Amino acid sequence: MTRIALCQIPVDHDPKTNLETVRDALARVPGADLAVFPEATLTRFGRGVTHTAEPLDGPFVTGLAEAARVHGVAVIAGVFEPAEDGRVWNTAVALRADGSLAAAYRKIHLFDSFGAKESNLVAPGDEPVVVELAGLRIGLVTCYDVRFPELARALVDRGADTFAVIAAWGSGPLKEDHWTTLVRARAIENTTCTIAVGQAPNPAIPDGFGVGRSMLVDPMGVARHDLGPGPGVLVAEIDPAWTATARATLPSLEHRRLGVDRS
Repeated sequence: MTRIALCQIPVDHDPKTNLETVRDALARVPGADLAVFPEATLTRFGRGVTHTAEPLDGPFVTGLAEAARVHGVAVIAGVFEPAEDGRVWNTAVALRADGSLAAAYRKIHLFDSFGAKESNLVAPGDEPVVVELAGLRIGLVTCYDVRFPELARALVDRGADTFAVIAAWGSGPLKEDHWTTLVRARAIENTTCTIAVGQAPNPAIPDGFGVGRSMLVDPMGVARHDLGPGPGVLVAEIDPAWTATARATLPSLEHRRLGVDRS
């Protein structure tokens, strides 16, 4: 069993405040093997991200690494890195329990939808990432990425046995329903455990980012845990046998006809 902490936190514009929130959350999950935080844990979305973004050896990720070491827990969290063209990368960092950087995934699909234009501020990544962390092979997915089943399938083809979906999901008509449906769909169609962690709403910043609803979904699409809309931290377990059992019962990955499906 792998013990997973779903850390559904509110996020501020100030990275120092957010780092303290992360530290407080990690202090509440003794015995966890992996703690997953939302997209944009470094700072809240907005035009200020281009000024607040830091390189991966900057103070925020360095602080995350120190907290991981202190608590002996691997960490996944969303940050912003400066990009070459004046924009930023929306990056998911994966840190081992000793604080070392295991992987960094730059969000591929940018949220230019529902009237938003993420690409004004964010440059797209171009490489799917699977990272070995806490005994799992985790495919990293960031927010709008979850609407693209081809990314999830590419991660499975690279060996992912688990997805970590981090988000700052926007509120609005049907949006929460889309989130829960898409997270479960990616789990079902890939018979893959899915850890989905979103920002909790921040009442002090009514910008619409963060609906909560962090979930642990098993490979058959059952939401084993759902944190609801408010802030919260929950430790749950993933049993690797879930995936083996699901894929023996429902071997849809083996039934793909790649020459036909991709024609």
